[in-house]
Amino acid sequence: MVKDTASSGIPTGTATTGGKISRTGVPLRRWIAPVFVVTLLAALLGTMYLGYTSDPEKNLHDFPIALVNQDDGDSLDGRAINIGDQISAALTEKIPADKIDLRTVGYSEARRLLQDGQVYGAIVIPSDFSKRLSILAAASVVPGDVERPFITVHTNPRAGTYAAQIVQRVSDRAMAQVNSNVGTQLTDQVRAKLQPAPGVAPTELSGAARLQLATPIDIVVSPYHPLPEGTGQGLSAFFYTLILLFAGFSGAMIIHAMVDNALGYVPAEYGPWYRHIQPVAISRWRTLLVKWAMAVVTAPIVSAIFLGIATLLDMPIDHTLTLFLYGTLAVAAVCVTGLSILAAFGTAGLLINMIVFVILGLPSSSGTIPIEATPRYIANLAHFEPMHQIYLAVRAILFFDGHLESGLGTGLWMTVFGLALGLLLGAVATHTYDLRGLYRLGVPHRSEPAVAVDAK
Repeated sequence: MVKDTASSGIPTGTATTGGKISRTGVPLRRWIAPVFVVTLLAALLGTMYLGYTSDPEKNLHDFPIALVNQDDGDSLDGRAINIGDQISAALTEKIPADKIDLRTVGYSEARRLLQDGQVYGAIVIPSDFSKRLSILAAASVVPGDVERPFITVHTNPRAGTYAAQIVQRVSDRAMAQVNSNVGTQLTDQVRAKLQPAPGVAPTELSGAARLQLATPIDIVVSPYHPLPEGTGQGLSAFFYTLILLFAGFSGAMIIHAMVDNALGYVPAEYGPWYRHIQPVAISRWRTLLVKWAMAVVTAPIVSAIFLGIATLLDMPIDHTLTLFLYGTLAVAAVCVTGLSILAAFGTAGLLINMIVFVILGLPSSSGTIPIEATPRYIANLAHFEPMHQIYLAVRAILFFDGHLESGLGTGLWMTVFGLALGLLLGAVATHTYDLRGLYRLGVPHRSEPAVAVDAK
């Protein structure tokens, strides 16, 4: 049976039963339900999206920064000094531990952490730091050229542009206080040396010398392994993640609706045109298998399209095969899981998919604002939210040479785990419904056998 019409002609407030049209009332709760659902979604959207953008620096927690002290120290008036140790101790004390995870490591370890995106920045005190300060103090009273000692703050833009800005602001505040304290200490030492013998006129520091001693340290901010052109200041990894997730999410809805229409379980409306065929006798499990198969076939095509467009737009991609394969896996995992949720929960699955993949996924992805700068209720979602796992893998492939330690290992494992979970959910739900005889529209799994008709 196929119905194709431009208008059903059914008046408002009527229902069809067995081909007959009967007037019926709609319970009040059915009118209230859409308003209630939209209100809940609005509250969730506001909590998630406005919550994670409101005040990132106030929400800082466990934000990883490396501290490297290479200072060899120096000798002053016959005693050993190491200003680098003093600064390291001051930074550890002054930087709030509940916000910043300050890791004191060696230089080679700091480089490894930066290369794998495991820290957002590094503060490096050079080996000749104390010696340069001693020379600066001497030069304040003895004419001669001198260079200010410096401390380098390495940002890590590949781990996130906004994270690099946070590193710079945190280090600016901390180093300004350190600079002032070291300046006061250095000024007092120089003045103590300038104390004259009895009966001798005191020697005063010049204004330039006082100014130089007040802030003796030069803070040099330098990006570690800067981003190449064509990455949108690092946002390309986030948007590539976004299109992979949306392809899987929207693909699940499209495949679900179109396959159900092709099998006759839901009508299709195209503007004024309406189409509904006789339902095919097929189980929920077999229907889901068909949908999964379409998702698996579609995923590599979509991944190849995204990769081709990125190449045409001159987006730098060093590991094209890895990105293609992971993109295929990510799209398939999201699409298969979305289809399983729809098979298990029906129409409510649309809402569940939207919440899981979009509403909760975007704020906890860490693609724009680092997880460590979001409220903890959002940061906790990143442990299992699909978008964060996909972002870790895509960022590692694009910016960290595909190192497993830089997030690819975590992203890959969690994507496979999500795919397995989706397959399990779909298989259990559909088999349970089929075994209990909960047929869709009351249609049995198999066609009824033909009845022989006596020709006599």
